[in-house]
Amino acid sequence: MEKIIYALGIGHNTPVFIDLAESCGYVVGGLYHYNGDKTGQIDHGFKIIGSFNDLLSKGSLDGMNFLLTMGDNERRTNLSERIINMGGKVPTLIHPMAVISRFSKISSVGVYISPFTYVQADSSVDSFTVLLSHVNISHSTHIGKSCFIAGMAVVGAYTDVEDYVFIGQGALSISGKVSSIGKFAYIGARSLITRDIPAYSVVAGSPARIIEKHEYK
Repeated sequence: MEKIIYALGIGHNTPVFIDLAESCGYVVGGLYHYNGDKTGQIDHGFKIIGSFNDLLSKGSLDGMNFLLTMGDNERRTNLSERIINMGGKVPTLIHPMAVISRFSKISSVGVYISPFTYVQADSSVDSFTVLLSHVNISHSTHIGKSCFIAGMAVVGAYTDVEDYVFIGQGALSISGKVSSIGKFAYIGARSLITRDIPAYSVVAGSPARIIEKHEYK
């Protein structure tokens, strides 16, 4: 029996996540766009069924599977939670070419792990987090809810990455030097993290330095 999944969000990331879903044995049943402007069109060979509002106005999504393809952590999480509250499922997708330690813990809800990514022993990944290709999550590290870790990034051992953190391409945090990356922190591409990062900070550079602070949410 085919496992059908519907993709939300149409953008540059969409075919990347569709590849992941198909590698996990799903068949894409169609796409939903954030508004109705593209309804009926075809994108990457898939029909755009309707808008997010069209989907969320249904009485129930019981038993249906959904793939959230947007990079915005908050939007992806909010939509996922609404879908789940309506009875839909947002399954975790782990590419068969990812290497996941049997001693790690991966949430069964909305985690996406791309090929050639490593999650080492005694590490954990919470719901709605995305790990793109060639990411390395070192041992004894916790990745919180709704994070996005871009390709080639390395998170060192013994680190607590809190919720809604973004880590850019090729960033590196040093094992034993970094114990905490605070919630909503934004780590620039190729940053070298050598110390704890406060919540709501934007950091960049080698070594990384705070260049901006977000407003508290």
